[in-house]
Amino acid sequence: MRIAVLGAGAMGGTLAALLDRAGHDLEVTARGPGLAAIREHGIRLSGAWGEHTARVRAGEVLTRRPELAIVATKAMDAAAAVRTSAEHLHGTPVVVVQNGLGGLEAVAAELPGTPVIGALSLIAATYRSPGEVVVTTPAGTWLGVTSGDAGSAHAVASVLADAVPVTVVEGFAGARWTKLMINQLNALPAITGLSVQEVIDHDGLRRIMALSMREAARIALASDVRFEEVMGVTHSMLVGIGEGDAAHAETLPLLLRAYLGDVPNPGSTLQSIRRGQPSEIDYLNGAVVAAARELGLDAPLNARLTELVHEVERTGRFLSTTETLAALKC
Repeated sequence: MRIAVLGAGAMGGTLAALLDRAGHDLEVTARGPGLAAIREHGIRLSGAWGEHTARVRAGEVLTRRPELAIVATKAMDAAAAVRTSAEHLHGTPVVVVQNGLGGLEAVAAELPGTPVIGALSLIAATYRSPGEVVVTTPAGTWLGVTSGDAGSAHAVASVLADAVPVTVVEGFAGARWTKLMINQLNALPAITGLSVQEVIDHDGLRRIMALSMREAARIALASDVRFEEVMGVTHSMLVGIGEGDAAHAETLPLLLRAYLGDVPNPGSTLQSIRRGQPSEIDYLNGAVVAAARELGLDAPLNARLTELVHEVERTGRFLSTTETLAALKC
């Protein structure tokens, strides 16, 4: 099948390489050093799913109409990525693989009448260098739609299953919130420059992460969200975190720590900062703050974490653990 992948970072590069290995005909979009590297030597995949070099078509925009498109940019770049290649995408099923909230709606607004399917991937992948990605933790991908018939999601799942484990969920809106809870892993590594594992292994930082998860769960429940199970994280588990004390909330970071294993995982937000690119923190912790605001509530810890990530983006300096604890008054 002719498949287009818009965005060849850690996730886009991984999916493109895996789909190429499965025998599909790939075209990817990329920019700058990433595009130059892919044109020179392809996309080099290594890590938990083995090694493969994908020699794929590559350019800043699509040059042909695919039978399936995957948007794997950061959430804030999704609309622009789709807009520049829109002539080849109208009417083609488009899968939006992103963290946080907002990217799926932005793509749908750019492509009215086009089937747009949401995807949540728990694959832990690192963009090692331009054109080179490594999978540190293999995992599944969850597909669904926020409204209408889920038939398009099932059709896409049959294709992606050639490359990665795929599950279609009926309650995709709730699944997005479950993934948003998991993505609370990202802020503190981006602030401190530490891996996710190092953050969770530190008692003080793990407590902050747990408190941010509890705050996010409370906002979701106040918004009448019904969490969908993703990677063993269930509705009842997240209700317990929202309603329990800080010590109970630490069960989720510890569960995720066990899942990640010992290969250092920087998280997607820290990877963006290390590459000198804007992060998607406004679509992660910032999305919790926005949801709280819609209810007339506050999410002060998520707001402060968002501010600190932006401070690191602006200054280029990570905070020490002591500075982080002081800045968050913990």
